[in-house]
Amino acid sequence: MIRFILPSLILLGVAINAAAQPVPTEDENIPYLVTFGGDACPSWGDDNFTQTFFFLIPEEHTQPVYIRVYNPGTGSNSIDEINGYWNTKVNFSIYGGDEAWSHPDAQETEPVGNYRSGNLLASKTFGSEPQYLETWYTFGPFNPMEGEYVEKFGGHILKVIAQGVEGDDGNLYRYYMSTEPDRNIPVEGGNAFAYSYTFRLWNDPGQVSRIFPFIDEETVSLKVSNFDWDYDGEIRVVSTERQGKHLTVSGDDEWIVDEFDIFSEERGATLDIQFHKQDSPVIRNNNVVINIRNQYGDLQPFYVVPIGGIPQYRYSIGVRRRE
Repeated sequence: MIRFILPSLILLGVAINAAAQPVPTEDENIPYLVTFGGDACPSWGDDNFTQTFFFLIPEEHTQPVYIRVYNPGTGSNSIDEINGYWNTKVNFSIYGGDEAWSHPDAQETEPVGNYRSGNLLASKTFGSEPQYLETWYTFGPFNPMEGEYVEKFGGHILKVIAQGVEGDDGNLYRYYMSTEPDRNIPVEGGNAFAYSYTFRLWNDPGQVSRIFPFIDEETVSLKVSNFDWDYDGEIRVVSTERQGKHLTVSGDDEWIVDEFDIFSEERGATLDIQFHKQDSPVIRNNNVVINIRNQYGDLQPFYVVPIGGIPQYRYSIGVRRRE
């Protein structure tokens, strides 16, 4: 059962800057999102060949917006992941209107039921055509009113689904919500979030990627699930109350679930989940999946711009804080 208890971003006093609009953001330090063709093996690092993001347009913004996709085609030798030969098609679809976000199936991790809820606003399937490689493709314009209005978010929401239609290669891509069709100009106050994150880790062990789940007020414990990590390094949880809790990393084509209690100070706040690669052996082209549920089974959203900012561990003089 979904509990709509997330407080308004406005009430939380979130400061959104120009870095808010790319997905992934600079703070996340994630090179690319990943979606494989529908005929791929999950062991390549994509459990269901579908990824859903929700873009939040603040109520005050009334001008058209555009959803831009970098490298929507699958065939770039320097970005995408080939499996034999290029044969993959990935569909990008954008939804608005009633239940685009609020339908329970839209917020789940699996592409089943009415996960494509809402009104279809735009859709295009991309193959290996050169004109769609290593360049931006723009969907829109969209009137913000076309998105689903959600009072708790203080704005309208557009849903973007990337789904592998056929083939077995990996499409690596990024998004940008822009006020212009041919340039990346941020929507002031905008944000984006997902309930399941499939992405590429850096090859460089010195790079630390991170994601920012917002933990609701009813949460007392969390279950963090990660898939196909190939035992590549460490996953750490940092908050104002935690210096770095270590989670178990999964192996090849494997799900691992870690469960732990939440401190009262972490409720209604953001966690910083960090991904530290191992130095040796270096695992290249590592694609991974992660999602988080509370004790009720409710998924916790990952915001590309952390609600309330990136949490900093609070050192207490003479007191050793937890984990």
